[in-house]
Amino acid sequence: MTGAGSAAEAPPAAIAQGWCALSVLHDRIETHIEQALQARHDLSVREYSLLDVLSHQHNGPGGHLRMAQVADAVVLSQSATTRLVARLEDRGLLTRYLCDTDRRGIYTDVTDAGLKLLAEARPTNDAALREALDAAADDPRVADLAESVRTLGTQRSNGAARQTT
Repeated sequence: MTGAGSAAEAPPAAIAQGWCALSVLHDRIETHIEQALQARHDLSVREYSLLDVLSHQHNGPGGHLRMAQVADAVVLSQSATTRLVARLEDRGLLTRYLCDTDRRGIYTDVTDAGLKLLAEARPTNDAALREALDAAADDPRVADLAESVRTLGTQRSNGAARQTT
């Protein structure tokens, strides 16, 4: 049951239930990860996500993200992203600088301290995600979605592995 027409075929109540279940699962996962990251690394989920997104930048063409692209990647408004960047910059985890080719563009890089904290926090994030998905598997309202998240991650990992071999 895939394709553009399949969602339209489902009754509106079923679509609403699915959306509600997705929202519940997201909230549970984010809350669990937030608690783990705060307790062990003094990081919020948004801060972790921002460090993670920015850590994947590179110096090649298109390798650095503008603030609008960063905002899209971490699912925040540009103003909220700017405030988040400023907080992490104040903590010495990020630096901002002007783009060499377009002085209106501002780029953000993760500092060595930010990369170190991200590396320390990544296992916590990953474990908390697994724990939240395990707990969700026991709730019939979200169990199928939790399994879908696991399956999607596995499919993406396998696809990436096939592309590199």
